[in-house]
Amino acid sequence: QVQLEESGGGLVQPGGSLKLSCAASGFFVNVWPGYWYRQGPGKQRELVALITNSGGKDYVDYADSVKGRFTISRDKRNNTIYLQMNNLKPEDTAVYICNILIGGQGTQVTVSS
Repeated sequence: QVQLEESGGGLVQPGGSLKLSCAASGFFVNVWPGYWYRQGPGKQRELVALITNSGGKDYVDYADSVKGRFTISRDKRNNTIYLQMNNLKPEDTAVYICNILIGGQGTQVTVSS
């Protein structure tokens, strides 16, 4: 059965950090491209980060709004992709959704003092 389980969201102050996890079952995360999206209140869904294979190595890319602050990675042993988010801003508040073959249920991130 193909499943994704997200975790790691929560409430954090501006400037803080969170690490989101997306654990997969039923397939291997290192074989398929992985994506993190987010949808803020009243906003359209935005692609935040992606990770894929290129020449046998991981290729990553980010939305301009998060470059230098967010890092996407994946761990074959845990079959999980991660999104490390540093220097969080109030405008990062959103539901964060991972997508690898299928979409996850989303995890809420709220950045507020």
